Amino acid sequence: MKNIITIGMDLGDKKNFIVGLDVDGKKKVSKMIGNTPKQLDKFFNPLKGNNIKIIMETGTHSPWISEMLKEKKFDVVVVNSNKLPLISRSLQKNDMNDAELLAQIGMFNNKLLNTVEHRSKASRIDLYTVKSREQLIEIRTKLINHVRGSLKSFGIILLSTSTPAFVKKNISHVPENLKDVIIPILEIIDTLTLKIKRYDQQIKHLSETKYKEETGILRQVNGVGPITALTFILTLENSSKFSKSRSVGAFLGLTPKLFQSGNINKQLGISKKGNKYLRSLLVSCAQYILGPFGKESDLRIFGLNKIKQGGKTSKKKIVVAVARKLAVLLHHLWRYKAEYDPLYNNKLKQMKKSA
Repeated sequence: MKNIITIGMDLGDKKNFIVGLDVDGKKKVSKMIGNTPKQLDKFFNPLKGNNIKIIMETGTHSPWISEMLKEKKFDVVVVNSNKLPLISRSLQKNDMNDAELLAQIGMFNNKLLNTVEHRSKASRIDLYTVKSREQLIEIRTKLINHVRGSLKSFGIILLSTSTPAFVKKNISHVPENLKDVIIPILEIIDTLTLKIKRYDQQIKHLSETKYKEETGILRQVNGVGPITALTFILTLENSSKFSKSRSVGAFLGLTPKLFQSGNINKQLGISKKGNKYLRSLLVSCAQYILGPFGKESDLRIFGLNKIKQGGKTSKKKIVVAVARKLAVLLHHLWRYKAEYDPLYNNKLKQMKKSA
């Protein structure tokens, strides 16, 4: 395996396919190894000390494998799997061919590739606290909808109530002949509610200790709570990741897609790329800002003025627009550790008018 300068890795759940190329692009090794730390050590340890670039696609295993190989001092490049049409659209697609193509791609300058920088292990662990809570909420919502729908088919309409109080308020409305069917699900819903509360406590603890400074900066904005603030910090991980705060809106899929061809210039719906959960949290914050409990701010004034104007712009689109502005604002506050003035733009306009 001498003279290898580039290695392409096609990662799988159980097996990894590896192809190594020399400086002329000639194949020097083509191998399949088990997807375990022991097997990876066995293959890569003899190569330590050599100037080798390793390229792989993003996937379930790319975070820990790339981290492990970087610790061995290899130059590891992780590329966005959604932006490699050479592989996804290949007519000769198999794991070994994909690994060879990745190795060939790895011989290019990294600037030409859509590279990805995985979060640190510590950030991933903290982020999974938020994600685990999200999963439990989704399961609980499905179970509540199942109970409501099941009883509705028997002519029983359950009370509208807060989610945590759903079981307590509605358990007495379950008829005797359906108790054996419905009560076990209500018990699971109750258990899920308790588990979600524990995650809430963990998130609050992280916000008030490990990420106190960062989340404190973001929570200056009325409507942004500990969950949104922590999710924002952990998803972006580094405030310097974006040179312009405006880029955050696009990163989170809150900017409209465009279709331009000849004289046609259409603005479509938002791209919905990036982190779906954070996007939904920002939209919820925007709804609060525009709602009856939202405090006076530039964001609220912008949104309410758009709603008053009406026209073709639906309220849903306006909420998304406020969420996009909120994402930009949060990044700006975080990056510059700025003090938030909720009416900064409004005051600026007043000064210009009076000047």
